[in-house]
Amino acid sequence: MRNLTSDRTKHNLTRPSEEGFTLIELIVVILILGLLAGLVAPRLFKHATQARITTAAAQIAAFQTALAAYKLDTGNFPTTEQGLQALRVAPTGLKNWNGPYLPKDIPMDPWRNPYIYKYPGEHGDEPDIISYGADGKAGGEGENADILSWK
Repeated sequence: MRNLTSDRTKHNLTRPSEEGFTLIELIVVILILGLLAGLVAPRLFKHATQARITTAAAQIAAFQTALAAYKLDTGNFPTTEQGLQALRVAPTGLKNWNGPYLPKDIPMDPWRNPYIYKYPGEHGDEPDIISYGADGKAGGEGENADILSWK
């Protein structure tokens, strides 16, 4: 009769272990992943912040271009009350409106806050268009800094 114990032992020596990773190996992998995430995440967030700021500035520039076309057609900029929505829907009683002047609805800023529109503006003959940044409040620095049409 064959010795079943020795056959099993030989079989286990020639086959790779199918038991999985040891606890130490898992802990080492988790630590390495944690360190990598700690090094990479701040850089990704920095780029995401800059991308939002750039997007807000680009949207404000698009509003300014559309507002210039609106003024050419109507002779004036929309009032504060009419707001940026006048670029999409003709204000009541306005003649020579040839819009819509923007292809899509007025977007929120990259932080999901509405853009602030003022006309007459406080900074020259153009309307003031403002994104208050991540905190949605006037002032601030970095991600919370205001993005302004006149700067």
